[in-house]
Amino acid sequence: MVSIVDSLSFLDNPKINWKLIIAGFTIGQYVFETYLDYRQYKVLKNKSPPASIKAEVDQATFDKSQKYSRSKAKFSIFSSTFGLLQNLAILRFDFLPRLWNKSGSIMNAIGFLLPKFMGGSITQSIIFVFSFSVISTIVGLPLSYYSNFVLEEKYGFNKQTIGLWISDKLKGIGLTLVLGSPVIAGVLKIIDHFGNSFIFYLMGFFLFVNLVAMTIVPTLIMPLFNKFTPLEDGELKTAIEALASSQKFPLQKLQVIDGSKRSSHSNAYFTGLPWSKQIVLFDTLIEHNTTDETVAVLAHEIGHWRLNHIPKMIAMQQAHFFIIFSLFSAFVNNKSLYTSFGFYNQQPILIGLMLFGDILQPLECVLTFVQNLVSRKHEYDADKYAYDCGYSEELSRSLIKLSNKNLSSMNADWLYSSFHYSHPILPERLTALGYVSKTKIGTGDLKPEGFEEVGVVEEKPEKQD
Repeated sequence: MVSIVDSLSFLDNPKINWKLIIAGFTIGQYVFETYLDYRQYKVLKNKSPPASIKAEVDQATFDKSQKYSRSKAKFSIFSSTFGLLQNLAILRFDFLPRLWNKSGSIMNAIGFLLPKFMGGSITQSIIFVFSFSVISTIVGLPLSYYSNFVLEEKYGFNKQTIGLWISDKLKGIGLTLVLGSPVIAGVLKIIDHFGNSFIFYLMGFFLFVNLVAMTIVPTLIMPLFNKFTPLEDGELKTAIEALASSQKFPLQKLQVIDGSKRSSHSNAYFTGLPWSKQIVLFDTLIEHNTTDETVAVLAHEIGHWRLNHIPKMIAMQQAHFFIIFSLFSAFVNNKSLYTSFGFYNQQPILIGLMLFGDILQPLECVLTFVQNLVSRKHEYDADKYAYDCGYSEELSRSLIKLSNKNLSSMNADWLYSSFHYSHPILPERLTALGYVSKTKIGTGDLKPEGFEEVGVVEEKPEKQD
């Protein structure tokens, strides 16, 4: 049987200009995503809400929502353009080989401080990633500042101080070094040791990393950024514990996070291993939702657990890894790829992974569509689970209230939402829940502040370069 390495060996050809190909893919993705933004922007100019929620949303709130979404769409296009220019500059001025060589010089300069086993390409790769992270953070500061302290501030969402914002950036860089280093070392060691048969070993390694992250992130990492306190005894705690008990949800901890110190956005989630879970509520969620509405949101979240959505998504992620790693095995030793980017005497595995990620862009677009399709189905299923638990009315009202308070997008172009949204939009979810309007929940006195949708719709994330 011919292996994928052999079948794609023709791609290792010095006549192939890989730099031009990757530049073409980068521009192509930018054009495609900008086209999607344009389609969505036209929808955001609609003057009235969809018919299915017209009874629930007053005109003032809808107008605020449309204006906020248009502001974010404009910023997204600007950020994408900035990211495109940045990526093309990296290609044009051979930034990668320059930074790689500089990382080697730094490693040699501090070599006397390092243990004997910390040398060679792995240590150089860690220095490279850390340096790249620092540079990317610095370059992205103006965009991050504008997003938080101008755009979000304008609509009443931002609660961060400059000091907290800077502190978060520094902590993020520190975590990249502390947590990223062993992961990078593990990946590079596996590929180097097992050669072209690294695929399943690397899949197993990432599965292990994922499970470890599920354990340490909520207990060790997130407390570095936020304060967690046990939910006080009372009606809400009693109702949540009763729901967890009736659904045999292995609840071990019930905590409140001080999300309001950064934003008026809100959320609720559960974390932990299958036999030990903790539910975390944002303080803003408790402030603005009734007890029954909060419990309804958690019934939706428990539905994800009960319907095994997390294991299914992990399995899907593993399949994703298999596709990526199988294809990468045909590129990891592609000399023409490295040579095109100025790596004439070296073939660093880390650089190969980065360049391959750029080559993979068209396939990743397709996989994104598929992943979002599955994710939206899971959201509908979790809504149905809450419905079956008797929380149809409460969940519907909570979704409407959150959408109104959040100024969430109430319209979406079908192609844009397919690519960017992992959750159905509000009208789609209310229709699926069979919600019938009784009283108007959206009122004109809603302030332009609120909290992030708890599974209402996942907005397009900021681009990270």
